[in-house]
Amino acid sequence: MLKNTQHLLDIMARLRDPEQGCPWDLKQDFATLIPYLIEEAYEVVDAIERNDMDDLRAELGDLLLQVVFHAQLAKEGGLFDFEQVSAGICDKLIRRHPHVFADAVFETDAERQRAWEQAKDEERKAKAKPEEPASVLAGVAASLPALLECEKIQDRAARHGFDWPDTPPVFDKVMEELEEVREAWKSGDPHHIREEIGDLLLVVVNLARHLDVNPELALKESTKKFTRRFHYIERQVAASGRSLTDCDLYELDAFWHQAKQALKRKAD
Repeated sequence: MLKNTQHLLDIMARLRDPEQGCPWDLKQDFATLIPYLIEEAYEVVDAIERNDMDDLRAELGDLLLQVVFHAQLAKEGGLFDFEQVSAGICDKLIRRHPHVFADAVFETDAERQRAWEQAKDEERKAKAKPEEPASVLAGVAASLPALLECEKIQDRAARHGFDWPDTPPVFDKVMEELEEVREAWKSGDPHHIREEIGDLLLVVVNLARHLDVNPELALKESTKKFTRRFHYIERQVAASGRSLTDCDLYELDAFWHQAKQALKRKAD
């Protein structure tokens, strides 16, 4: 094992030592570490999006710590250790890349993708519990962000034939669901409104799939764009010696359109 990797494992073991370890680390378990695992993954993404390679190196280290921490907990419980985690992902990568590590030949990316998905399906079947009916949707983590979970579920269903053959009907379905939201709003039933909003979001994710757009990234980019424009509005209002609540919606909307033009020129 590499020197620094072993050093990290040794540090983690020391932090969890019942006699000489850190009280905070000793109190943790798999469940209590979940928020930190998620946070570190998002901080890696943030460093990539900012193109900050020094920060990326540091954030990858923080994420690796979470992997090592969970492996140490598992080792203490007699479940598995870091070496077994590493061995598992090595086996999986070799199994899913027969064109690299074996003699398989794929002529197109589509063939390679089908083989990849077939390997994943076989892995899911191998992990399925005997008492559970097999499902092509099995294995999608329910704790994923809602948009990502929705996209993965739809991808699975689509690969097994449950999907529109082309894009135009999806546009029609979006308009249909939007009208159903309007009707639900008129009804005043909060449960019905929430249900129809969910249906609308689901079909918008489907439209994104058909347009080869990642809905999670698209929404994140639009949120950042909204934030930049709103910051512009705040600066304009502050320059006039007022607060946002001193302005009516028409004036704020005018600033919004100014922001669109100003930020577009800046981007150009």
